[in-house]
Amino acid sequence: MTKKRQFFLVLILGLLSTISPFSIDMYLPGFPEIARDLNTTIASVQLSLTSYFIGIAAGQMLYGPLLDRFGRKPPLYAGLAIYVVASMGCALTESVDALIAMRFLQAIGGCAGMVSAQALVRDLFPPEKTAQAFSFMTLVVAISPMIAPTVGGYMTVSFGWHSLFVVLGAITFLMLIAVYFYLPSGKKADRTISLSPPSVIKNFYTVFKQPQFLVYTLTGGFAAAAPFAYIAGSADVFMNLYGSSPQEYGWIFAGIAAVIIGTTQLNHLLLRKYTSQQIIKVNIIIQSCLGLLLIIGTWLGWYDKISLVILIALFLAGHGLTNPNATALALAPFTRHTGSAASLGGSFRMAMGGVASALVSAFYNGTAMPMIAVMTGCVMIGAVLLLIGKITVKYRARMSDIEDEPASVL
Repeated sequence: MTKKRQFFLVLILGLLSTISPFSIDMYLPGFPEIARDLNTTIASVQLSLTSYFIGIAAGQMLYGPLLDRFGRKPPLYAGLAIYVVASMGCALTESVDALIAMRFLQAIGGCAGMVSAQALVRDLFPPEKTAQAFSFMTLVVAISPMIAPTVGGYMTVSFGWHSLFVVLGAITFLMLIAVYFYLPSGKKADRTISLSPPSVIKNFYTVFKQPQFLVYTLTGGFAAAAPFAYIAGSADVFMNLYGSSPQEYGWIFAGIAAVIIGTTQLNHLLLRKYTSQQIIKVNIIIQSCLGLLLIIGTWLGWYDKISLVILIALFLAGHGLTNPNATALALAPFTRHTGSAASLGGSFRMAMGGVASALVSAFYNGTAMPMIAVMTGCVMIGAVLLLIGKITVKYRARMSDIEDEPASVL
């Protein structure tokens, strides 16, 4: 496969992975207007974000077995079509309850792109190239929070919040066309895989008990929850606590996303000299130290808006190093159950993101501390799990009974 062809494939896969980030980030600046228009509170509007997280977590569990049973593209077509319909429903809704329901359905459809993209990377690229492919995908995904809130802020002011969902539906429809004409099919359908609940549960258990998958899914899942805590709390922190306008808030989001983009490119360079395991270990330690500095400084009132943005950007930059490497390592042991592994890992990440966002709301006290504390806690738990996992795997090496498992790279 030529480099040009690889780039084109990763671009399409990355765009599929941006559907949910765009859906999350693009309407954040519109929260106040949505609340006013629907005669409700911002807290009620925030439930539409929570319902989206729940939909992603549940939907990924659904698509994994479907991708293994029917091949990669048919379930992807169905998911993208559901997303387009749900987006139109969001645009036409007249109540917050309907918005919450439509956002859940939108997530069920949109997460097909996330799971399919991960499975197709494992199908189309050799194992030694998957981490690099995920790095490029993370680069594409990282651009979305750079663009989405900024565009969303200006669109909300100029055309109203309904236009956000019309644009999301239109973009996804174009992606559906691109997938049909340009994306390879990947692994073919496996009719021997049963979709009966006992068989699906058995397949998930087969994936779950693989040591390498378990360690890097848990580590990556908790660490990946930190950006969700930021997403949940940042609008209140910067717009209410520090007085930023919707447009300025969009630019803050864009600046932090630009830093994450830089680390994804750094990861690509680091992989030429270091292994994914080495990168994750060093990065998560640095993130933990930065998190502690954020907690201490926030508690003591050291930071103004600019210094807080800079430190949060440095902290979240670690996401561009942990996420692609943890995902590649988690999926590396599988061939037959790649779709199930991708969905199980992705569902766990989204579930942790939902828990993190809920904790930020639960501990709300009018300061930045709940957001900062949850962000730091997520990463530090990931670091502890990585350490425990490595110690445990030493005693379980070469004892797994998964028939498609290569030698552990832990």
